[in-house]
Amino acid sequence: MESTAGCFLVIRIKGGVKASSEELEILRMLNLPRANYAVFVLKNPSFEGMLKKVSHFITWGEPSYLTVKRLLRRAEFNGGVRLDDENIQRLGYSSIDELAEEIYRGKTILSKLKSKGLKPYLRLHPPRGGFKKTIKKSFQEGGEYGYRGEAINELAIKMS
Repeated sequence: MESTAGCFLVIRIKGGVKASSEELEILRMLNLPRANYAVFVLKNPSFEGMLKKVSHFITWGEPSYLTVKRLLRRAEFNGGVRLDDENIQRLGYSSIDELAEEIYRGKTILSKLKSKGLKPYLRLHPPRGGFKKTIKKSFQEGGEYGYRGEAINELAIKMS
């Protein structure tokens, strides 16, 4: 398995009480309406610019293939039905492994599958054991928000 992902895993860690209308609009465009929601976005300059504008509300990094596969088990269709091996054919894939590979490589994202009934976001639990540091500082300063690279996998596992 190639070590570089073609997508970012983005997790919203803060609410929007003190957010500007521009920041709320960007979070809406990213399909992150609430805290503890996650999405996969493609690695390209336009998405990276959006992520930097709302970096105080989110954390992101490159997921591993196994993290993508684990999080896809939390994906839901409209109506609350979870994504599993029986209903993956509704999306045009033969297995969750195939869909996880497509997302990991950056060939598709959940919002492209919205027309087939899949919700464009993943609902996660708050991290088990809580955040280790404050959510008021960036990851580079010893906090939780902002870019975290491969460390996003640890947080995603705590939240799944």
